[in-house]
Amino acid sequence: MIIRITAITKKCFKYAAILLGVYLIYAFVFGVVVFRFLTPAATDYLEQQAVDRFWEESVSKDRVALLEGRYESGLARINLIENAEESLDIAYFSIHDGMAANIFFSSIIEAAERGVEVRILLDGIFHNMRFDLKDVAYALHLHPNIELKIYEPIDLLRPWTWNNRLHDKLIIVDENLAMIGGRNIGDEYFVKEDSDAATNDRDVVIVNVDVVAAVDRDSAIIEMKTYYDQVWNHEFSEHMVTKLSTGQQRKGEAKILELKQFLGELEEANPEMFDHSVDWVAESFPTNNVTFIHNPLERFNKEPWVWYELTNLAGAAAESVFVQSPYIIPTKKMMEILDEAGVTVQPEAVNVLTNSLGSTPNVFAYAGHKRHRKPMVDAGLNVYEYHGPGSLHAKTLMVDDRLSAVGTFNLDARSAFLSTESMVVIDSAEFTEHLKNEIEYIMGQSLKVADDYSYLNEELEKLEAENADEDSVAAVTVREATMLKRLMIGILSLFSYLFEHLL
Repeated sequence: MIIRITAITKKCFKYAAILLGVYLIYAFVFGVVVFRFLTPAATDYLEQQAVDRFWEESVSKDRVALLEGRYESGLARINLIENAEESLDIAYFSIHDGMAANIFFSSIIEAAERGVEVRILLDGIFHNMRFDLKDVAYALHLHPNIELKIYEPIDLLRPWTWNNRLHDKLIIVDENLAMIGGRNIGDEYFVKEDSDAATNDRDVVIVNVDVVAAVDRDSAIIEMKTYYDQVWNHEFSEHMVTKLSTGQQRKGEAKILELKQFLGELEEANPEMFDHSVDWVAESFPTNNVTFIHNPLERFNKEPWVWYELTNLAGAAAESVFVQSPYIIPTKKMMEILDEAGVTVQPEAVNVLTNSLGSTPNVFAYAGHKRHRKPMVDAGLNVYEYHGPGSLHAKTLMVDDRLSAVGTFNLDARSAFLSTESMVVIDSAEFTEHLKNEIEYIMGQSLKVADDYSYLNEELEKLEAENADEDSVAAVTVREATMLKRLMIGILSLFSYLFEHLL
């Protein structure tokens, strides 16, 4: 009898292993391989969206404020939530447990308590509302003024859905304020002190100075809200929690009380963090035009709307182009689109800022980036790599010292063809000059990659040429990567080409 049971058990394990193997092959083919060969369905999007629509000569009703500092951008989020009167629409890729998440959620509950209608939309896989944050999801579900949805949750039977990720980062307050940028919600994005663990990013706040006119779609905020509604109501989005058990309800109620107590104690200890008097008009710059752009909502490979727009903007440049991205991984398809845009500025007028091997926290993406580092330098581009504290996570394009694009788009195939992405294109010489000054500070902590792929210290070279005192200027120190990090990236880079379409 025992022998028979053992034989049956072995047979069950055998069939289970076969089924698992078949499933893994199925998942690999439809979750990885097909994306390398599928071509996005072409539409007349480009014909309908002329590049000259980004420029205007009259003053827009939208003003724009830049949020560069980590701590300041955290305070700005508190202020926006505090100032919401009717509605608060929020979208994020990822929430990381910690102080920032506690402040974020407790402020949202406080807004809902005073009658603000809150909608929160998170990515269906990378939302991180698990473990310690699971009770927060219960708490949000319990509040009558809060709705919580996730976009494209994990579906084990349809692996092609795994790459359709929500990468937007938006906060829309009523119809007069909106924030967009690259920051997720996590302590590393808002920490005040510099450290190697800090993440340096960029947000902008759009200020509509004429809310009545916004109804007539004069404001980019209305474009953002329309897009948010589209994603919110899409079949890919569903409520994270639909029903709570008695135990889950108790946990949710306890979490609400805990977050309220947390916020009260924090306000008492740090009253300066909760200042309602931010004058966003005074903090912002006038614009001629602000245009909101985004990718379509599709599974498999999307038509690359945002990449179309950014390459066409680069193609319209007459003097200079600046690009900042955490990593640069342009696939063959992306380069074909760039070539079609007909960029005419000379390579020496193109500046690229990205992470160095020492500063990058993303070994998988950097392994893909490594293949393109030499070709960019060989093409004559000015490539700068960051060696300061923390890492770079901002995504920005500047054209001719007048036009700026800020948002969530990384220069890679995932942003071009797979994820939801959004940016604002800002026509404002004043804002772009301010942004340029902030970026120059980052460039001062970066090193230019020389023709032989080593680093130049341009400030010291300039001083040497002028026979000045070298000691009067501090050289930028190369930030070395650990041996383990170098080894991992080196090995991954050997195979990165095979998976470049997913990086």
